[in-house]
Order: sequence, then structure tokens, then C-alpha cells
Amino acid sequence: MKHLFLLIMLFPALLFSQNEISVEVHGVPSSKGKISVAVYDSEEGFLKFDHVFKCDSIAAKKGITRLSIKNLPKGEYALAIFYDENGNNILDTNWLGIPKEKVAFSNAKMKTFGPPNFKECAFLVSSDYEISIEL
Repeated sequence: MKHLFLLIMLFPALLFSQNEISVEVHGVPSSKGKISVAVYDSEEGFLKFDHVFKCDSIAAKKGITRLSIKNLPKGEYALAIFYDENGNNILDTNWLGIPKEKVAFSNAKMKTFGPPNFKECAFLVSSDYEISIEL
């Protein structure tokens, strides 16, 4: 009976356990500016600023910059990363909308005519997760 009570009490916590994504961004050209990461949880909102599930940024460190996204429930996610060289919190683009600052994605590269889609970038999180991304 005691074990059953414990199981009933812990089961909801196990269902809603939170996970952490540890991100290593390689190829950061300078310690100037910052690295910004956006986490998306659906294809419909992928790469839309008003549909970011979670985001974070950290001061850039030349070479490799590390950061963590905490408190993520189990699920499928895709990351979009950019090197905000001038620190203005905006992905600067040219008149055609092509990024002037370096961008990267989880599990996929920029295509000739645009960014990859959600499914190309997606990965499953069921526990703490580590990912390395080349900028």
C-alpha cells in the first residue's frame, strides 16, 4: 500500500518532468555581440518571431559558446540560432531579406533559396539533451 501511494504521488511529476537542452555553438567568429537561440515546438510557427516557444541569449565567446534552455517538457523541438554581432536583438537582413548575420539550425543547414523546414531541424527531447551546432 505504501508503494502504491508513492507511485500515485510521483506519477504526475514524472509526466510533467522538465528537461534541459545544452547547446554548443561552434564557429563563433568573435567575442563581440551575443548568440541568440529560439526554440520552436511546431511546424506552423517555425521561424516566426511570434511563435517562439522559448528563447535565450548569451554573450558570444569566440570559438565555442555554450548555453542551456531549461524547463522543456518532453516533445519535438527545432532550434534557430543567430550570431547577433552588433547586439541589437534583431537578425539584420539586406533588402532581399537575406541575413547579414550568421544563422544556424539544429540538424540542418541553410538552403540555397531559404531556410530548412521544421521537420529537417526537429529532434525529440525525452530527457536532458545535448546538441552541437556549427554557425
